[in-house]
Amino acid sequence: MIDKHHAEFRSRSEFLERAARAFLAHLAKTEAERRDLEIINRNADELNAEAEDVLAYQVAL
Repeated sequence: MIDKHHAEFRSRSEFLERAARAFLAHLAKTEAERRDLEIINRNADELNAEAEDVLAYQVAL
């Protein structure tokens, strides 16, 4: 698989380095998304109650 794509790069090493960096960036993004979701879920009840309170003050036109 590397041989099929490495011609687009200066060397196999560059190809592997870029692949490793892309994979590490993907892992970091996935971890950040997991943490964000954990925070949202932990605060969901409070956030939903606040939203319901705000909606209760809206007047239908």
